[in-house]
Amino acid sequence: MVPFDGTESFQAQDFRESNDMRLYVGNLPFSVTETELRETFSRFGEVGKVDLVSDRFSGESRGFGFVEMDDNSHADAAIKGLNGTDLKGRSMTVNQAKLKAERTAWERRT
Repeated sequence: MVPFDGTESFQAQDFRESNDMRLYVGNLPFSVTETELRETFSRFGEVGKVDLVSDRFSGESRGFGFVEMDDNSHADAAIKGLNGTDLKGRSMTVNQAKLKAERTAWERRT
């Protein structure tokens, strides 16, 4: 898991320079593992990187994460196929991740 401290990390810079599509995955059960998330998304194509975000103080899951897929068409298929579907009793939210600069003021507050 990646601790979330609200600052942009070197990973965001690395991502901007790649051709992969980064997906935001929200409303995850706190018990989900990176392996389970990778397996869920791999049905739609090659999964590059999986990051589950954890609280930097407690180490507990924050209930969201990011999945990088190597092909945009596979990422689009994953969004269409997984958004709103059940994972361990919770309805996942899956969409294309936005860089901090692209988020609106309202999105930054939530």
